Amino acid sequence: MKIGVMSFAHLHAASYARVLKNLPGVEILTADPGHTERPPDELGGPQLAAGLGVSYVASYAELLAWQPDAVIVCAENARRRELVELAAAAGAHVLCEKPMATSLADARAMVDCCSAAGVSLMVAYPVRFSPAFARLKSAYDAGALGQVVAVTGTNNGQLPVDTRTWFIDPELAGGGSLMDHTVHVADLLHCLFSGARAVSVYAATNRLLHAERVEVETGGLVSVRYDNGVIATIDCSWSKPSSYPTWGGLTLQLVGVGGIADLDAFGSRLEGHSAATRNALWLPYGPDADQLLVSEFVEAVAAGRRPQPDGEVGYRTLEIALAGYQSVRTGQPVDLSTSPVPTAPTGEPPIGSPM
Repeated sequence: MKIGVMSFAHLHAASYARVLKNLPGVEILTADPGHTERPPDELGGPQLAAGLGVSYVASYAELLAWQPDAVIVCAENARRRELVELAAAAGAHVLCEKPMATSLADARAMVDCCSAAGVSLMVAYPVRFSPAFARLKSAYDAGALGQVVAVTGTNNGQLPVDTRTWFIDPELAGGGSLMDHTVHVADLLHCLFSGARAVSVYAATNRLLHAERVEVETGGLVSVRYDNGVIATIDCSWSKPSSYPTWGGLTLQLVGVGGIADLDAFGSRLEGHSAATRNALWLPYGPDADQLLVSEFVEAVAAGRRPQPDGEVGYRTLEIALAGYQSVRTGQPVDLSTSPVPTAPTGEPPIGSPM
């Protein structure tokens, strides 16, 4: 199977390329023409490809002329629609980095163009593939917690300005920490509650942290009411200091009438102390969520089935983030109960043909 990686703008691109390189029966080709627009100290383009040991071409046209079976789109948030449409027109299945776009119009266009081309569109939410989340969902599905009434989620990280400056560009990123981190938790809740719909969103943001360095929000709290009665609160902040032993983390706490369950998605680690950095040392172990995500995408393409989470899930999670921004602007909850039902609901028959 031939798989292309379109852009190294997102940090996950390097991880995906490493996974693809080690998958049996997969050929990989990369292109990152936008690297010349990024700061010179941000590794990308042919230099990063060489470091990863993967093949590289100078343009997306060359990559698509290679006739890949599928591509992974890792461009800046605002530039993903264009690449998804190019890939779909070339007949390639798509795994798109999250959030899939910066507007609902772009997200819907991406879903529609892939549907019209007969190719699948998957959105990169790797945490839903972690064994810890699988155990949590199994417990929930078995009724171990009874009726769940509330969820507290956190997705906190370091300020990404030192690795990729476009993350703090309101045009390219579509916002700050709310855009970056809300969607991961929203995806987990979509999966956990089998597609329950958000009907109301209220949010507050601030820039108490890193105000001297950025113009976008660095802290946020988003409250979401679902049509199954659950109220979820999501802390979506760039609140981890640069000295923190890892990039950040994600947690969930489910409160049910029959019990409470906690998830630390990145809690499998050995802890110690580094004499070199004079700081805490965390050594993660266990399955790599990026590897599980990419493997699911590749296996779904090979089998001719629709991978999950698909474009409709990406649309719904983006809808929550954008409703959060609307709530911040107005100071009022945003009603999503009249939002149109997806025209291509999750779970429709497989598309495409086996590779």
